[in-house]
Amino acid sequence: MSTVSLVTGGAGFIGSHVVDELIALGHQVLILDDLSGGFRRNIHPAAQWIEGSITDVALVDRLFDLHRIDYVYHLAAYAAEGLSHFIKRYNYTNNLLGSVNLINAAVNHAVKCFVFTSSIAVYGTAQLPMHEETLPQPEDPYGIAKYAVELDLAESQAMFGLPYVIFRPHNVYGERQNLSDTYRNVIGIFIRRALQGLPLAIFGDGEQTRAFTHVDDVAPILARCVERPAAYNQVFNIGADERCSVNQIAQLVAAALDRPCQITYLPQRHEVLHAYASHTRVQSHFGDLQRHISLEQGIRRMAAWAQTLQPGVSKPFAGIEVHKRLPPSWAALDASTLRQATP
Repeated sequence: MSTVSLVTGGAGFIGSHVVDELIALGHQVLILDDLSGGFRRNIHPAAQWIEGSITDVALVDRLFDLHRIDYVYHLAAYAAEGLSHFIKRYNYTNNLLGSVNLINAAVNHAVKCFVFTSSIAVYGTAQLPMHEETLPQPEDPYGIAKYAVELDLAESQAMFGLPYVIFRPHNVYGERQNLSDTYRNVIGIFIRRALQGLPLAIFGDGEQTRAFTHVDDVAPILARCVERPAAYNQVFNIGADERCSVNQIAQLVAAALDRPCQITYLPQRHEVLHAYASHTRVQSHFGDLQRHISLEQGIRRMAAWAQTLQPGVSKPFAGIEVHKRLPPSWAALDASTLRQATP
């Protein structure tokens, strides 16, 4: 009998790459995705796609009733840290309550392991580098929701014996990333704007730093972690060690597309200025699975892929809940959305 794995967000960016890895390993893969951030073109033809949301508890329960699911890979989320301050209800509904629906079903159906993609957003402004032992102090609702799910998984393991593996990836980029998203994924935003001949918009002075991670250094580890019981019930930072400023990213994107590097600096928004993590633990458990894609190589690959797509339309988020202190550029997008919705 083949192994059955459910991948939420399997039509999205990281999720579709995890699906590819699982199919190659011989898993029978179910995808639950409502295409709110993913695309039909990302769905592996050998996977079974169920169109729907993790917030639909009846659908989630029915899915587990109909299929003997061995492993859950939970990647569905709206991962916009900065925007999450202004869409609290949407953030918690999708990223926390939707996750609880899956955890409940996994417990009730004796799933063998629940793999969850959290985020280094759980750390907030922590001592650097961020270690898994660091007490999380998230500073935005997105990080708060992710950490709440982590705590619930630990409780579910202690109470019901549900095994889990938690990954905290950071700044993952690469082919299949949603280039139409206005609010997240700076490399994708820069590529889209450069292809449109627009200046690259940077909040603040551009000296904030991150360690950017190509998806090929993440997806194999997520897919194969269930094969390694020594990793069960642990939390892992996962990502690159090389740190880079947003200004440097702009230069690399322009070079990959052979375009002039035009930058527009916008007022600083509320965000963690420097974030990078220790990867000692993930290397000790999964070091043999890492592919070590360099930042320059990864951006060139992503830029080449982006140029094969039809130009996408960037749409503002339709449903801002809190308008106070909304960054001016986002406020303008929100105002535009409201005008379009007015009869």
